Amino acid sequence: MPNIGPMELVIVLAIALIVLGPKKLPEVGRSVGNGLREFKESISGERRDDEDDRRALKAD
Repeated sequence: MPNIGPMELVIVLAIALIVLGPKKLPEVGRSVGNGLREFKESISGERRDDEDDRRALKAD
């Protein structure tokens, strides 16, 4: 598998910005990050309910 360099990352981010737009991009990034975090926690078997509860209270 080839390495992904900084130029490839810039191209992917530019395409994402064009497709999603500047207002939607942070929301999509947040959703992807939360999904990856949940996946990682489910694989490792760890639960961080306290932090999730604090985040939920802040969001409301």
